[in-house]
Amino acid sequence: MADVPPPSGDLGRANYATIWDAVAHAVPDRVAVQADGESITYADFQESAARLAATFVAHGLGPGSTVAIFMYNRPEYLTTLYAAYKIGAIPVNLNFRYQGAELAELLETSRPAALVHPRSLSAAVVDAGTRVPLPGLVLVVPDDAPPDVPASPGTPFAAALAADPLPPRELDPDHRIFMFTGGTTGRPKAVVWTHGNLFDSQLFSVYGSLPVDPPTSLDDVTRLAARDDLPPTVCLPLPPMMHATALFNVMNAIVLGGTVVFLSAARFDPRAAVRAIAEHRVTRLVVAGNAVVGPLVQVLDTDPDADVSSLTTVLSSGMVWSDDLKRRLAAHAPHATLVDILGSSEGGPFAYGVVRGPDDFPCRPRLAPGAVVLAPDLTPVEEVGGTGMLAYRGAMPLGYHEDPVRTAQTYPVIDGVRHVMPGDWVRVLGDGYVELLGRGSGVVNTGGEKVFPGEVEKVLLALPGVADAVVLGLPDPRWGEVVTAVVVPEPGEPLAPAQVQDEVGRRLAGYKKPRRLYVIDELQRSPSGKVDMHRLRQRLAEGRPALVDTALVDPSTLEGAPAEPVPADPVPTGAAPGDPVPGDPVPADPVPAPHPAPHPAESAR
Repeated sequence: MADVPPPSGDLGRANYATIWDAVAHAVPDRVAVQADGESITYADFQESAARLAATFVAHGLGPGSTVAIFMYNRPEYLTTLYAAYKIGAIPVNLNFRYQGAELAELLETSRPAALVHPRSLSAAVVDAGTRVPLPGLVLVVPDDAPPDVPASPGTPFAAALAADPLPPRELDPDHRIFMFTGGTTGRPKAVVWTHGNLFDSQLFSVYGSLPVDPPTSLDDVTRLAARDDLPPTVCLPLPPMMHATALFNVMNAIVLGGTVVFLSAARFDPRAAVRAIAEHRVTRLVVAGNAVVGPLVQVLDTDPDADVSSLTTVLSSGMVWSDDLKRRLAAHAPHATLVDILGSSEGGPFAYGVVRGPDDFPCRPRLAPGAVVLAPDLTPVEEVGGTGMLAYRGAMPLGYHEDPVRTAQTYPVIDGVRHVMPGDWVRVLGDGYVELLGRGSGVVNTGGEKVFPGEVEKVLLALPGVADAVVLGLPDPRWGEVVTAVVVPEPGEPLAPAQVQDEVGRRLAGYKKPRRLYVIDELQRSPSGKVDMHRLRQRLAEGRPALVDTALVDPSTLEGAPAEPVPADPVPTGAAPGDPVPGDPVPADPVPAPHPAPHPAESAR
């Protein structure tokens, strides 16, 4: 391992590479990464990163250069990240699901000096290279690529590790990290963090569950990482590290001197995940709500030999995670604390829902330290039943890359204090608890009434026979927009559209129930569990050019092929007799309908 100076100094002035170097110096023989049957010690991890950093420098990279990582979860992702940190370069997360045109757009935006990708993604890289110039340094990681994948113009990743290790250097905590948002409602945007601010924002996540005081110096960090009497941290991230939830939890595990386990596959395999939990005695599992927990629980429910008893923490962020799936997972992992976090790439955390046992159901989110609820005029909302937007004051990003207008909107300064407000609306329940209503940018304005998709989705997912659901607004000549639900039934559980509509109507005001209901076999989600709402809205519009209400449409509508309605059981379409409809008098709800967020921001939570 390259010589690392003894750790010391003010923690607030530390760069992640400095912190990780210090941890590697303290626990060189501990396993840092487990993947594909290989164990990588902290000494080897640090040395590989130092060799790759030397290659970066030899190709002209330095502080402020960008390094694009176009890769699914695997050890080379983490090594590339570490190497970029070592030279003050800016790592850029690129969605490995992107095709050539999408990749080219982000390459043009981030202007990387280096690109690292697995061979299986070479086709997208080659295609992108026909649209924009590729970086001067392209490194290709070997993987199980099909034989027909075109050759990448890059150099083998192993060749970059042949350089002599770069000696440690003094690094600036103001060096930057880019996190591209998921782009689920529009074009992805790069959120710009500094190392110092990101570390400060993660202190509670790193140390909050440990019986220790948070560190105040680099000496404290390494002392805590080296302690053998603290519970071990073995982290398995199931969402991709191109999204903040998985990436930040992996980075936190390294700070603790823990072990990161990778499945090293582009597609999520729940059986492989369960096997990995048992084999490596995983303690911290990172998931993405129902999209990941659902398949996991199906495996656990049907495999009597499955063992996930080692889990002590299961974390999810920014995705719907139903109480039903929480209960089912808790039955298999009785010692695990389930943490449902409301955060975002833009900052936070804003709220936590925590389940430690049966008494914690129903799981309700509670405001995190530093979080507040604000009205559209940016005044606090404290009365029970009031609605407003979540805001957070504390360590946060600098803003959006090269977008000062959006930065000023999302990061307002209130009474001299900078806040972050991504646009999530909540209802205040009292004692710090809130009810999530949804993202203001997705609010449905139907006949003047405001409907938050998250509120309707929560009801749909609680209905028997519903496996997945998403709610959005579609254009309508009469109401402006109508509430539209896309629902996936449980296997072997046919859904009666009329019953679904009626059940929603019994739980919510009549104007909130879906006027159009699409029942499909599968709802396509990104690796982090997100639905591409822009694309979904486009496809639904293309498939329903006449904008006619219907109870059921052919699933091929969502595959891009316009389809005519398929007749369902006799079901009332549009407004059912006797139901309140948009534009007509509606019985007053206990809480007035909120207005949409004035400055919504997109999040890759």
